[in-house]
Amino acid sequence: MRFVDHFSRPLPDGRIVCEVCPRACKIGVGQRGLCYVRQNVDGRMVLTTDGLSSGFCVDPIEKKPLYHFFPGSSVLSFGTAGCNLACAFCQNHEISKSREVETSAQKAAPAAIARAAVELGCASVAFTYNDPVIFYEYAMDVAAACHERGVKTVAVTAGYMSAEPRAEFFRCIDAANVDLKGFSEDFYHRLTAAHLAPVLDTLVYLKRETNVWLEITTLVIPGENDSVAEIDALTRWIATELGSDVPLHFSGFFPDYRLLDRPPTPKATLDRARAQAIANGLHHVYIGNVRDPARQTTICDLCGAALIGRDDYDVTAYALDASGACPECGRPLAGRFVAQPGQWGRRRKPIDIEAFA
Repeated sequence: MRFVDHFSRPLPDGRIVCEVCPRACKIGVGQRGLCYVRQNVDGRMVLTTDGLSSGFCVDPIEKKPLYHFFPGSSVLSFGTAGCNLACAFCQNHEISKSREVETSAQKAAPAAIARAAVELGCASVAFTYNDPVIFYEYAMDVAAACHERGVKTVAVTAGYMSAEPRAEFFRCIDAANVDLKGFSEDFYHRLTAAHLAPVLDTLVYLKRETNVWLEITTLVIPGENDSVAEIDALTRWIATELGSDVPLHFSGFFPDYRLLDRPPTPKATLDRARAQAIANGLHHVYIGNVRDPARQTTICDLCGAALIGRDDYDVTAYALDASGACPECGRPLAGRFVAQPGQWGRRRKPIDIEAFA
């Protein structure tokens, strides 16, 4: 438990307004915000999950998904519990909706996490599984410890964060995958209990005002956000406001949590969405949650040469030159690259973080 008063404001009646995200929860004494992990304790805000994690695992960076950030490398992934959205289709609801993290979590000091990443050969540490927005103070401490040891940091987030804490948080982050869950206010209101505009603000902020490497994921849900019109609007907005080189991942939906009455996303829908995005000017568009090496391969947008081949999370080919450019035409590929890719592959390795304490 840790006092975190920085972005909170007391009210005369003893409640505290949490100003970390646009939800601005007004939290009474002894109560918690919607995220569940920020609590009013005797008139002060407390982060109840500071130094605690719901689990650690070494993953391929492609699983985040990040395709243009040190391909083939391994990433030490962890989260806490809780979330500041309420997605009906949450695919990590056992973690994001957990109410037992204080009794079930592993203790994980920032220095131990950084040490584990180095000793395990991980190029980066990812704040994932649940949204780091709600534990951003803890995430920033971990990021500082990682950067001292030369380890990069990754945020997998819905981007639902207020402007001032957002700027503070992303100064500590090297790459982010932002879930753009749909492209209508109706979708966000009904299925996430949030709003679209703050997410768009975060995307614009990341692209225009930071050096954070940015990729975007949209989970395509049949009958909800998969229409031709919505995909067209979403991809045109990305091309216009963020630029053609921001990678976009369309992921297939599978029924989960409270959205069990929808079928899995047809492969044809993902293919159509990808084709729309490319027609609207996006250079790097991928599909996920299905196996399709051709549509998971990175192509040079100038000459069409295959630059990075993938099969699921395995990097099967790597043709970039030493400067990260296409060897055929010299076009630089947007992203963060090294001369040779990592060789982690699709392995998933659970970690006992307390062994590194």
